[in-house]
Amino acid sequence: MNDIETDFNSALSKYHSGEDLNIIVEDFQAIINQIPNHFAAWTCLSWLQLLLKNNEQALVIAKQAVKLNGQDPQARLNLSLALLATNTKGVREHIDLIKRIILMAPELAEELKTSIEDGLERDPDWKELQKVRKWLEL
Repeated sequence: MNDIETDFNSALSKYHSGEDLNIIVEDFQAIINQIPNHFAAWTCLSWLQLLLKNNEQALVIAKQAVKLNGQDPQARLNLSLALLATNTKGVREHIDLIKRIILMAPELAEELKTSIEDGLERDPDWKELQKVRKWLEL
């Protein structure tokens, strides 16, 4: 288990240092192949697929992340973005749930805000993320 966490942290470090997203996708996929219920890896993988504009894949992956941990606001954020990007219904319920979660755990709002800022830094024209940021008032 320890090796997986090391691999996970290594993949996150690669992401933060700006390495090729396709390589990082492979890293998170390898983690999921070893531990299929590693929700954080699913969540990261869905974010990467969104950044790469693989929206259909992101939708499937984000649904799995939410299935594994429905209380994680980042997983719900990713699912909302994938639903918007694929023009699929159901966005509002996830946005409302994220709002409730961050009301009960304000520290999670900061994490989401940082994530949204990171996404817009990497893709300033990310329309879905701009919309969701407005809806969440972050």
